[in-house]
Amino acid sequence: MIRVENIVKSFGGFRAVDGATLEIAEGSITGLIGPNGAGKTTLFNVIAGNLKSDSGQVLMGGEDITGLPPHELFHKGVLRTFQIAHEFFSMSVRENLMMVPAGQSGERLWKTWLNRRQIAAEERKLARKADEVLEFLTISHLAEEKAGNLSGGQKKLLELGRTMMVDAKIVFLDEVGAGVNRTLLGTIGDAIVRLNTERGYTFCLIEHDMDFIARLCDPVIVMAEGHVLAEGKADEIMQNEDVIEAYLGTGLKNKKAATG
Repeated sequence: MIRVENIVKSFGGFRAVDGATLEIAEGSITGLIGPNGAGKTTLFNVIAGNLKSDSGQVLMGGEDITGLPPHELFHKGVLRTFQIAHEFFSMSVRENLMMVPAGQSGERLWKTWLNRRQIAAEERKLARKADEVLEFLTISHLAEEKAGNLSGGQKKLLELGRTMMVDAKIVFLDEVGAGVNRTLLGTIGDAIVRLNTERGYTFCLIEHDMDFIARLCDPVIVMAEGHVLAEGKADEIMQNEDVIEAYLGTGLKNKKAATG
């Protein structure tokens, strides 16, 4: 579905992404792991249109989408979430979800005067859709809660819910487990698997929790120093000597050698 070819992105003299090439297959839950500074989030930002690459291409189904802005990618079904959730904190959880779809009649001032009935019908439809999403995510009890009052994990569920309010084709999740307790992380994982198997979502996620990665992801892609170091199943990756040294640390590699 998404092919990244030789992407380079520099900041001053530092190459955050240095010729990265990878593919995200349609229907997969692909994990992207690597040490801090490996270039993972920078690559996400390039793919999602938040940053422009210095060189290289991003292809979606064979179409060149390199450098398209986020709003154009949104309409193509490319969505991403962020490590720090971006909610409308003073609005309810339901209202946050209802804000997502583009092109609503109520966004145009003149239609608020002339087509109030149409706007009301749209809002009822959006509210029903939002309630379906909340039920799917098992957080219906939070519908009227102000989004700013949610816990970190609940905010991550809300971000996932936003992707369900539109026709998402591929969703990039940036550290969905950061600051989330184990119970809610399990709920988030269940939702991702169900969206993948029941609704055909394709996912690519950055995550440091290897148990979470191993549960959800196939394949797992490892980045180090701005390029792709390895790719394979989670158990293969965790036995890869180069990955152990670059990502898990030479201390663990030496410990394995001493106990092997």
